Amino acid sequence: MSIPSLPYSRILLAYAGWWVIWFIELSVVLVQYGFDWNTALVDALVTQSVFALAGYTINSSMHAYQPSGKHALYVLGWSIALAALCVVVQRAMLNQFLGDVPSYASFLNSSLWIRGAFGWLMIMLIAVLTWFWVYVKDRQESEQRKNEAIRLTREAELTNLRQQLQPHFLFNSLNSISALVMVKPEQARTMVQQLSDFLRGTIRKDDKALVSLEEELHHLQLYLDIEKVRFGHRLITVIECSPEVNQLKLPSLILQPVVENAIKFGLYDTTGTITITLRGELDNNMLKVEVTNPFDESTAARTGTGFGLASVQRRLDLLFMRNDLLGTSKNSGTFVTTLRIPQSA
Repeated sequence: MSIPSLPYSRILLAYAGWWVIWFIELSVVLVQYGFDWNTALVDALVTQSVFALAGYTINSSMHAYQPSGKHALYVLGWSIALAALCVVVQRAMLNQFLGDVPSYASFLNSSLWIRGAFGWLMIMLIAVLTWFWVYVKDRQESEQRKNEAIRLTREAELTNLRQQLQPHFLFNSLNSISALVMVKPEQARTMVQQLSDFLRGTIRKDDKALVSLEEELHHLQLYLDIEKVRFGHRLITVIECSPEVNQLKLPSLILQPVVENAIKFGLYDTTGTITITLRGELDNNMLKVEVTNPFDESTAARTGTGFGLASVQRRLDLLFMRNDLLGTSKNSGTFVTTLRIPQSA
């Protein structure tokens, strides 16, 4: 349940207006009872001012207590005490201001119990409203703290997922650079530059940011350039995306671990050339990306989908709160990884 946030000045104005209405009502009743307007106005002003002060007092005191059953008796006792105190104060003040008005003293004494009952009801109403207000505000603040904790946890987990993805790719690239330094120094320098460009783009990315497919493919190409230096002619990549999907959004750096997984499964256990295909299309207001690679089902050394796809699945869960956005399938020696990225309306 949500309570709109109101400025304190407006709350005070509404509270004062509430008692002004009762002031007018009581004045009219007293005039109809036979008193002149001066007497009615003084009585109403003293009576409602004292009750308004008592209501403000119990409202202020209850902000220091968490709403709970164990405080109910305290509130009840405090409201009765305040109502009784109001009656005592009203009697003293009204006797001083209106004691010489004919027949008013007897009227005042006979109406004390009505004043007390009315005052107690008003004070209890204010107490209940305050109790409800404090309870709901506490629930809202607790929910906000919980949501903030969840948000921070999600951000930390997203950051941790990326940090786990980078090291082994970096180590492989550095090992390849080390091997090329002596035999192919030009390729080594090229790979260092490509690795630098790739890592620079990675560092600038926000884990939560959505980027266009065109931008994501540009960054993916930096990764593929590095891998092609490592594997040479053995690695062939085909990217098939129609122009209308280039501006569709997806999480930044989401494709690199998928393609890396395809290279690992398709290339590591073979000695020949393999082709990895990436296709992008719009499907039911979702960006659908399929990555296809050859797969040797007879190889037992590499089973499962690996950490790369598991991290992609977890990241999609955290970003979109859905667990059906990543799928894999195997068919006749082909491994297909499918991502579906919801697009905002």
